[in-house]
Amino acid sequence: MTHAKPQVSFIIPAWNESAELAATLRSIATAAAAVGLGESSETIVVDDDSTDATAAIARAAGATVITVSLRQIAAVRNAGAAIARGRTLVFVDADTRIAAEPLRQALEAIDAGVAGGGARVRFDRPVPWWARAILAAVMLVSRTARLATGCFVFCTREAFDIAGGFDERYYATEELVFSRALRQAGDVRIVPGFVETSARKVALFGLGRILLLTARVAVLGPSAVRSRRGLDLWYGPGTRESAEPAAEAPPEDAPDAPGDAGQRRAGA
Repeated sequence: MTHAKPQVSFIIPAWNESAELAATLRSIATAAAAVGLGESSETIVVDDDSTDATAAIARAAGATVITVSLRQIAAVRNAGAAIARGRTLVFVDADTRIAAEPLRQALEAIDAGVAGGGARVRFDRPVPWWARAILAAVMLVSRTARLATGCFVFCTREAFDIAGGFDERYYATEELVFSRALRQAGDVRIVPGFVETSARKVALFGLGRILLLTARVAVLGPSAVRSRRGLDLWYGPGTRESAEPAAEAPPEDAPDAPGDAGQRRAGA
């Protein structure tokens, strides 16, 4: 039997996400059913060399699993997009729960001719005042500048190809670069609905380390996110747990890791 091509491909990059992934997959299934996608969607989990049960959890939920060893978020997103068959691509972080409202708004935006975009974000649990303030500032910039946050990014397949995919020179903030590149294909919209993302890093890192990272990026600019060095907020051990403090980042990998050649995966 020949299956119809899916309308929407949900793409989830995942590294050691056994604590969060099942809830994310359930939220996607529930939201997809609520907006009437039925069987016209697919879910792809890109397992980036996990050492826990990430892949098994994904398969048990009916997701397509591909295994890579990249340790570079832009490249992992691109790997999922490379096998996706949907006309619309929705990138969801493994620790983010989506709902019917932002998904419906995203699909309506696509139907209206928008190239892509994102949604508003809130934490999945109570957080300190400073974390709420930082997130509010991020959301203001996101909506004003029409820059999608990485935990929920949507676009058409055509727009993805025109943008050249996620720029693999960047180990973080790749969604901001991608949002700007999407404008080559059309309008970018931040829909008003909320997705909920894990607040685990707020507890793990605290205000001091988050401000230090922010200052480093502000001072060094793009060069601060063109290797894993200093980006333990995303790549350090301990960032996938919720109870223990994060350990120090591992030694830097070889300089020829994915993306260091300065090329994008799509069209490289």
